[in-house]
Amino acid sequence: MSKASVILYITVGILVLFLVSYSPKNKTDHDHHHHHGGGHNQHHRLKLRSSFNFKPTRHDPIPFDPLVADMERRREDKEWERQHIDHSHPELATHDPAPGHESQPEWEDFMDAEDYLNDEEKFNVTDRLISLFPKLDVSPTDGFVTESELTEWNMQSSAKEVMHRTQRDMDVHDRNKDGFISFSEYEPPSWVRNSGNDTFGYNMGWWKEEHFNASDANGDGLLNLTEFNDFLHPADTKNHKLLLWLCKEEVRERDSDKDGKIGFEEFYHGLFDTVRNYEEDNHNATHPYHDLPEGPAKQLFSQLDKDGDGYLSDVELLPIISKIHPTEHYYAKQQADYIISQADSDKDGRLTLAEMIEHPYVFYSAIFNEDDSDDDYGFHDEFR
Repeated sequence: MSKASVILYITVGILVLFLVSYSPKNKTDHDHHHHHGGGHNQHHRLKLRSSFNFKPTRHDPIPFDPLVADMERRREDKEWERQHIDHSHPELATHDPAPGHESQPEWEDFMDAEDYLNDEEKFNVTDRLISLFPKLDVSPTDGFVTESELTEWNMQSSAKEVMHRTQRDMDVHDRNKDGFISFSEYEPPSWVRNSGNDTFGYNMGWWKEEHFNASDANGDGLLNLTEFNDFLHPADTKNHKLLLWLCKEEVRERDSDKDGKIGFEEFYHGLFDTVRNYEEDNHNATHPYHDLPEGPAKQLFSQLDKDGDGYLSDVELLPIISKIHPTEHYYAKQQADYIISQADSDKDGRLTLAEMIEHPYVFYSAIFNEDDSDDDYGFHDEFR
């Protein structure tokens, strides 16, 4: 090889390194002019969430980046601890919060975390996406992130978040510190006790002994961490007994004539719409609901009514219970669909690293401070 060729190769190599080092950052800055909330630069201050809702009935999307999720988790823990001390040990609550102060974090930590996010040297969105891409692109590793890979990523993040909160709740309720919750140790949270009987879930058996026993998969009278997690999130359980309990609760709630089962009218006015909306959200165009309004409902009703008695029992609701109470997978897939719809420039249904770098605000929508958006997460209400 000639000396000139060697020099040429070295020059090209240095040029490539130079481009890799600098162009994505410039690209991100450039994107600022093309996308609302586009680039990560000095014009955009990145923000962390400052208010937290501790009711499990709301479903906030999990931050895409584990680093951001970890920051929010720590801040949420501090806020949760403060609220818990105020509620359980008022004598330890030393402050008298001003109105509206409840959801504010400790500003010193808050600003430290935000300063970190806004320090280009420490936290650069483009660099983060480059380092995360290989962790998403795993099945197969082909240079593309598909909907299923992104859904799996969201599922893993969500599972970590859910289990963290369950452990936090367990630490509070496990009074004798044996690593298990007994029914006598479990006390419903204050928002359950304070809510009227007309609130969904609380006039049902949601916090009663039957629910506890159904969650107790091994029947030892105590809930371990997995069982307690199922107790708090029954839709995601693999425990058949608990899924059946969920079906029984559904019958109780929908059974307006109190005959212990669901007739067609009770099914048609409520449950059927819930199932149909779920399937439409999942872009499931294969279902046969296309005739007159009652036709499709009757069709599904007769499919579910296995014994043909004209009513649906709790067991007969099992095939659709995950459509009535969506699982974490459902939300993870919705989040993945949303991200791909926003960042997939060539509309091939998958993402390249270049496409992700071109659309950073889609992945970091939670922390881009948008004046024109009321929604911290940049997600529409249907993604809640």
